[in-house]
Amino acid sequence: FRVGHDNFCLIHVSLVPVVGAVGEPKTKPTQASVRDLRGLGLSPDILACRSAQPFEDGIREKLSMFCQVAPHQIFSVHDCESLYHIPVLLRQQGILDVLTKRLQLGQLDIPSEIAHEGEQLWAQWREFARRHTRSLDRATIAVVGKYTDLADSYASVVKALEHAALNVNRKIQINWVEASDLEEATMHKDPLKYHEAWQRMCASDGILVPGGFGERGVEGMILAAKWAREHKLPYLGICLGMQVAVIEFARNMCGMANAFSAEFDKDCEMPAVVFMPEIDPTTMGGTMRLGSRPTKFQDTEFARACMIKQLYGGKDEVHERHRHRYEVNPKIVDDLESKGLHFVGRDAETGERMEILELADHPYFVAAQYHPEYITRPLSPSPPFLGLLLAASKQLDAYLAGQDLVTEAETKLKM
Repeated sequence: FRVGHDNFCLIHVSLVPVVGAVGEPKTKPTQASVRDLRGLGLSPDILACRSAQPFEDGIREKLSMFCQVAPHQIFSVHDCESLYHIPVLLRQQGILDVLTKRLQLGQLDIPSEIAHEGEQLWAQWREFARRHTRSLDRATIAVVGKYTDLADSYASVVKALEHAALNVNRKIQINWVEASDLEEATMHKDPLKYHEAWQRMCASDGILVPGGFGERGVEGMILAAKWAREHKLPYLGICLGMQVAVIEFARNMCGMANAFSAEFDKDCEMPAVVFMPEIDPTTMGGTMRLGSRPTKFQDTEFARACMIKQLYGGKDEVHERHRHRYEVNPKIVDDLESKGLHFVGRDAETGERMEILELADHPYFVAAQYHPEYITRPLSPSPPFLGLLLAASKQLDAYLAGQDLVTEAETKLKM
């Protein structure tokens, strides 16, 4: 190999299915896949065997014999309490020793401060995994969306909520609310579904409106944003969730009764959300504003002290990933801000595209045009999601004041 033998380690992940009434593990699939791998000129250094249960006696030795991999280099990756326990499971089986020998990591001179940082990171990961299995207090978030029948549509949002919740010592409970069920039309068509949807949302500790396309359910999202604003309920809007928050505020606080989005009504009298001017509205393919782009916090009295900037660590500029065609109409921004809806973050390229909003005199009402859930990490939760969970669990003020959120017996996670 061009990188050198000691700089390359091949880990082959294979399935060891457990079949039959007696639950007998079968090694033939792994044997066959290793044979095919060697036919391509690759020999695995480590076998990571997925299975529903831990290895029985003799399975590791059998795999070693037929796959020609040393027994101590074969690892059982069986079902655990959570995905976050897999690194703990592998370490218990000695994977660090195998990697250290295979890659000759023992010959490296690692500075003590980096070694200490690694130990702290491992302690935080173990604490994170431990919290997932503990009986923690629950924080309930209503996700008001368009595709709630298929929860996988919001897989990134779910993970972002989970990461943020465990970092603030809470278990997340998601109340899925179909946006269209909140609308008046549903009250006449199916009163039971209508009242159940409102009950789930009203019983939640916070509301999240994620992104989406198309007009269906938009009025229900607007009602959710109104409920959160009027009842001081923590709110996070993402992409479309930001746009509906702007439409709701324009209608009910700025006297723009006909405010709507040009995405859903091209001829609306008061477009609060418009097509981005640099994009051809007649061509749909490849016209989205995509990728990581900088957002600059504004140099205003409100923006300098706003909650979302503090959650981002006081940074003047943040980079987040985008995926949209429409944006807040810059012509109505002054009217919105005069009533308390502040656009604290704008794009760093032109300064005219609204990226982050925060409502004054509210426990937590934040929305972003970008998708912060795309870059969430277990030990580094997305700041907007972190703020939502902190507010929903009544810990936001303490966190912003610099107070610890854990007891002395727990490991503090890096946030």
